[in-house]
Amino acid sequence: MAGELPFEKPLGDLRRKIEELKGLSQGKGIDFSDEIARLEARCLQLEEELYSELGAAEKMHLARHHQRPTSLDFIGAIFTDFLELHGDRLFADDLAIVGGLAKLNGVPVTVIGHQRGKDTKDNIARFFGSPHPEGFRKALRLMHQAHKFRRPIITFIDTKGAYPGNTAEERGQSEAIARNLREMALLGVPVLCVVIGEGGSGGALALGVGNRVLMLENAIYSVISPNGAASILWKDASKADQAAEAMKITAKDLLGFGIIEEIIPEPQGGAHRDYAGQADYIKEALWRHLQELGSMTSEELIEDRYMKFRKIGRFTFAPDAGGSQDSERQSAEEATYGEEALPADVNTSASSKDLITETVTETVTEATPSPAAESARVH
Repeated sequence: MAGELPFEKPLGDLRRKIEELKGLSQGKGIDFSDEIARLEARCLQLEEELYSELGAAEKMHLARHHQRPTSLDFIGAIFTDFLELHGDRLFADDLAIVGGLAKLNGVPVTVIGHQRGKDTKDNIARFFGSPHPEGFRKALRLMHQAHKFRRPIITFIDTKGAYPGNTAEERGQSEAIARNLREMALLGVPVLCVVIGEGGSGGALALGVGNRVLMLENAIYSVISPNGAASILWKDASKADQAAEAMKITAKDLLGFGIIEEIIPEPQGGAHRDYAGQADYIKEALWRHLQELGSMTSEELIEDRYMKFRKIGRFTFAPDAGGSQDSERQSAEEATYGEEALPADVNTSASSKDLITETVTETVTEATPSPAAESARVH
């Protein structure tokens, strides 16, 4: 089976056995029809079992599959009249991000996405889908243009992270990402984001501030790549599978956290098994959400986007021995952020606050030099 992943080996072995028997049957004239039927039934059963119980590590490998559809693949299959636009008008054209004008069911839109390479040469040219600052600035230029001409924005997220080299840092990588976050929050048009592969770190967030964030079933989305997390936690990047299981990076996890709004199903075995079928699933979801957001005013869209991110994360204050004012504050916070309790070792009572104040006061007092010492330092 082409592009077979390690966890798919049992299924691949079974399929190769079926093909071998079919070849023998045709070449030797031996009837293996019963055996082939039995193995095909077993193959279907194993396929169902394998892909219905994928863990985070397996989904990470599917999200990184070298045959997985890229942004340009989906743009070509979902939109019509695509016109790619280049450059950030400041430095250069970063091939790790593609974008331009297109039509979705006849509606003009701006579409932007990370773009991985299809082979080694292409990957080198596109920095393996890791943008430089000029890539993020190109994306922002297209977003501002969409805002000006009232076109909805659709982004495809598929990157391990922003390019980490010296050249990117020298040209203001962190500033470019931060500016995108701020400016995307203030766009007065619908913004739809789709994580189609791997959404890693700030490189993903720079295209991810949308009214709706959708994820493909086997995509992953995380604050750091599992390899990077393993390098930090265990000083061993080869433990990426273990990190992936612990980081809660799958679409199912993120839907439960309220970080995304919808999981887009994938063909069995992953998006690379059926490009056209996967594109149809994405197109249907995009059109549905676009119609929902299309009735909102600019102010409502900005408020909707703000509230989407504002509600992520829940906390409450621990029981307070203070007066009714503290109780009222706690009730208000619980109503806003949920009823999950803080860890037992977190205490915000008045006595603990007094202790903190006393400790800080003592530290400041000890650190303040005497008049004699200050005079000696000056002279």
